Formats: sequence, C-alpha cells, structure tokens
Amino acid sequence: MSAAAPILHVIFGPSGAGKSTYAGALARQERAVAFSIDDWMARLFAQDIPQQPDFHWLMERIERCEAQIWSTAAAVMAAGTPVVLDLGLLRRSDRARVTEIARLCELPARFHYLTAPKEVRRGRVLSRNQIQGEGFSFVVTPEMFDFAEGVFEAPDADELAGCQVVESA
Repeated sequence: MSAAAPILHVIFGPSGAGKSTYAGALARQERAVAFSIDDWMARLFAQDIPQQPDFHWLMERIERCEAQIWSTAAAVMAAGTPVVLDLGLLRRSDRARVTEIARLCELPARFHYLTAPKEVRRGRVLSRNQIQGEGFSFVVTPEMFDFAEGVFEAPDADELAGCQVVESA
C-alpha cells in the first residue's frame, strides 16, 4: 500500500488578510514546508524596490521567485512532505496558473482564501510595520497597500467552490 501524496496548500488573499501568519500555523500543523513570496522578495529585492510602485518591476521579480519556489517545492513534495505556498496570488489569472500547474503535475492542491475588511487589513499592515514581529518581511507603505488593493481581484463563487475560506475581523 503506497502512502497518500502530500498536499499542496495554496494560500491567497489581499494584503493584510493574515496569509503569512496562517501559512506558518498551517505548516506547523501539517508538518509542511512553507514558502512565502514576501520572505523571498524581502531577502532578494527589498533594497531595490522603487519609491513609486511599479507593477512590471514587481511582477518580473515575483515571477523569478515563484519559479525558484516551484522548483524547490516540487522537490520537497517528491520527498513526501506537504507544502504551503503563500504567494499572494492577487489576480485570478495567477490563481488559475497555480491551479493548472498543480493539475499538470498531478499534485493534490487545497486552496485557502483569507480575507478581512479593508480597514482591518490596513490597520494590521500599519501595526506589522511598527512591531516587525511574526509575518513581517518588509515595510508595506500606505502607497504599496493601495497599489496591491488596486491589483487584487476577489474570487467569485466558482473560484471559491472547494476553497477553505478564512474570514477574520
């Protein structure tokens, strides 16, 4: 009898929804390896972030990080360990791409959507900037928060079908 394939947990939601904190807790609970795009971006590119948010600059670097995360996560899962991906996945097309990669690689995937009211999330981000505790990777300015808000595409009912939805106040 073969062991069940490890699960690929995919966390997504808007800025300040609690994705990184949730991903860390889920990784501990599931004995999984967590990969956070914020950690990778902070370590590799934080010193180079332009003063004015530039979507193309940001997406190019996110794509580089995601490619390396996928490569490493695939090796971790091949070794039989579950993975938690905290990639943000602000756009529907980003989530569809991850869904397709998981399908093509025959990886059992479970999506977790985190959300909270905008002002709650904004407050969390400002607080996280000051405390710089768990879930902190780099300062998210009000301009960066607003930029991410403009990019985020909320999932529709079809996309939410089969997702675990986590709402916090």
